[in-house]
Amino acid sequence: MTNTTVGSLPTSEAPLPPLATRERTGTTAAERRAGSPVAVSLTGVRKSFGDKTVLGGIDLEITRGEFVVLLGPSGTGKTTLLRVLSGLEAPDSGEVLVPRDRTVVYQEPRLIPSKRVLANVTVGQKRSRQVTDNARNALSEVNLADKRRAWPATLSGGEAQRVALARALVREPELLLLDEPFAALDALTRLQMQDLVGDLVARHRPAVLLVTHDVDEAVRLADRVLILDKGGFAVDVDIDLPRPRDRNDPESLRYRASFLKELGVGRTFPDGQDSHDIDR
Repeated sequence: MTNTTVGSLPTSEAPLPPLATRERTGTTAAERRAGSPVAVSLTGVRKSFGDKTVLGGIDLEITRGEFVVLLGPSGTGKTTLLRVLSGLEAPDSGEVLVPRDRTVVYQEPRLIPSKRVLANVTVGQKRSRQVTDNARNALSEVNLADKRRAWPATLSGGEAQRVALARALVREPELLLLDEPFAALDALTRLQMQDLVGDLVARHRPAVLLVTHDVDEAVRLADRVLILDKGGFAVDVDIDLPRPRDRNDPESLRYRASFLKELGVGRTFPDGQDSHDIDR
């Protein structure tokens, strides 16, 4: 019989310096990880559906304040891994240690139509002046202070997703799980949401796992990119680029080319130079 352990890591009490401050020091992503508490720890996690193994004994650590992006073809287990981390799916075996304070933002905002925006942000929390004040502040952070009394049906897609972000961050999670939250948005709104999420993560400093199919999004946001394939991580690479990032910067383009090649859609880099080597 296999053993499965699901538990919680101790709450981190030491605040982390802002991302911008840490990046100005010139430290690498690996050095920043070494100085940060572990928020997520997976050891030998396995999950199968019938005779198909989607997670084949994976090991993973994510530190507090680290932004990890998970890429991979459809059906490789990205959402399954996210569901294991959220507690919605139990692994067949292995150890899962995650913070008690964690939350998920999905592709659909999942707002309650019968509740106004402010009530959607506070849903599931005990009513108090502090909770209401925190929700108002969260809406201000996502630039929706003037929409707090609006009904969900009156919001644009981008506005609705910002409400979902406010609802997640008002709980001050130590682990923020993002399941393709921008996939249904138009291109311009998607870029704006990426900038907003980057700013919010820098301010609140949760550990983040973002599941996406968008390689450009991964390069733009991630401290570290994982590519899941055949039950394991085919790629686990740090992105040591300053922020904000320019998608047309030569280094960004080389990371992009490497990830696309690993995903089976790459080609030779335009200037004939090699793309970044990916550690396996």
